[in-house]
Amino acid sequence: MSTEAASVSRDDVARQDRPLRIGTRGSVLATTQAGTVRDALIAAGRPAELVIITTKGDVTPGPVQRIGVGVFTAELREALLAGEVDVAVHSYKDLPTFQDPRLVIAAVPEREDPRDALVARDGLVLGELPPGSKVGTSAPRRRAQLAALGLGLQIEPLRGNIDTRIGKVDSGELDAIVIARAGLSRIGRLDRVTESLEPVQMLPAPSQGALAVECRSDDPEMIELLAGLDHAPSRAAVVAERSLLAELEAGCTAPVGAIAEVVESLDDDGRVIEELSVRGCAAALDGSDVLRASAVGAPETAEELGRRIARELLDLGARELMVEHGIVPETRPADD
Repeated sequence: MSTEAASVSRDDVARQDRPLRIGTRGSVLATTQAGTVRDALIAAGRPAELVIITTKGDVTPGPVQRIGVGVFTAELREALLAGEVDVAVHSYKDLPTFQDPRLVIAAVPEREDPRDALVARDGLVLGELPPGSKVGTSAPRRRAQLAALGLGLQIEPLRGNIDTRIGKVDSGELDAIVIARAGLSRIGRLDRVTESLEPVQMLPAPSQGALAVECRSDDPEMIELLAGLDHAPSRAAVVAERSLLAELEAGCTAPVGAIAEVVESLDDDGRVIEELSVRGCAAALDGSDVLRASAVGAPETAEELGRRIARELLDLGARELMVEHGIVPETRPADD
């Protein structure tokens, strides 16, 4: 046996003798999300524990889009590559669209409801908020789509954990906030939702509500183990949404929304068939224009479906729209 093979073998034996280390951010939401993966691995017979890692996004103030792409994931991935953890659990929407070849998304567990949710004073829904109401969100996608509704709302910047955000409504500082419904669901706070926003009102962020369970690409044993956590319809939906985002070259903080879902229907012979329905939009930051496109196809064509919608949005003027508002640079990088 070669020295390298012997080293790998010893590493495998050592890992069998200790709990698997799952890297996660330290917020209540992040540890709850990672905890579902830990519990699933334990149920599968593999002891596992959480390892808390602080990311740049956790300690840097200001809007996320000013800090940079991957601010909530870079340190987790570095720990994974350094062998400090065996697995990393991310909110999928926080990951850059470029996939590091040294890493692999080994599982996409079943996705939570991807819609955005309104938490408003006095139990109000969006259409009941008076003009001038202060609504908190720092996401350009939400700001743009809220402005496009023409309700005369005053959009205020918002960061912090879920309790901090809800607290701004409870204190009267804000009349409402818009937040991912999935986060509220995972920490048991759905009772605070006054309205779940349908996609016709607001398309969610690509891969919102989904988790990415990542490991090293040279770790076949871990890849095989994590594959048991994968939910095929959720993966297909996320692949479509993120391929749309990648084709637009817009980045995860751009005012781009997408939602995909696997739907079942009957063919002429009464057999159940599955189709992937995908919708996407690109918006001006001020809500003055929202471009929309959609497509339906087989789940196994998820990546191409997302790219097809992106190309349709580009044909409608999405790139010019984003250049005009400074979302993407005017010149594209040359192809390699």
